[in-house]
Amino acid sequence: MDVRKLVVHVEETLSEAGSQVDPATIKVVAAAVVRNPLAGAGVDDLGELEALGAEVAELLAGRAVAALGADAAVSAYGKGAIVGLDGELEHAAAILHTKMGLRMRALIGGGKAIIPSTAKRAAAGTAIDIPIHYKDAACLMSHFDTLEFVIPDAPRPDEIVIVVAYGVGPRPQARIIGLSKDQIQGEDRYAYTGGLVYTKRAPDGSATSA
Repeated sequence: MDVRKLVVHVEETLSEAGSQVDPATIKVVAAAVVRNPLAGAGVDDLGELEALGAEVAELLAGRAVAALGADAAVSAYGKGAIVGLDGELEHAAAILHTKMGLRMRALIGGGKAIIPSTAKRAAAGTAIDIPIHYKDAACLMSHFDTLEFVIPDAPRPDEIVIVVAYGVGPRPQARIIGLSKDQIQGEDRYAYTGGLVYTKRAPDGSATSA
């Protein structure tokens, strides 16, 4: 892993719409600017990038958790990548979707839900929006959120910006209708069938046994 730059950013929201957020909502992003070993190569075997995904996840997840502090209870996660112009979107897929998620979960004690992600190919200074959601249920609407992230001088054409994001707590003042964490059941974790549909849901959006 040839790393040119590491960036860790912590955002803590203390007030929203004139009201105190207590406890504060915290989001952290850890990113690495790494050389893309397959930039311009056009090879079919992407195993090198799959291994890179595991290695960089170990580094970034460790940095993110350390920035949050030992007592922080991570409740949400997400990931993303920006591939430089000499690379391919499939390079990002190889990094993000094979081994990276396993390391991200391991360093926060697990996670039952899929890790949301996004990727793009772009020039240096391009921003990326990293989606995050609740780590144990993809359908918990109170934790749907986004982190915008940019490194002004990356990625260069032969680089990839790889991003790990964690959240502590729901969105500030989250109050749209939906299940609460204590209402989530196993069948609710991936309750997507066309639109957002809960397997046990009353007309007002609350959980029901009917």
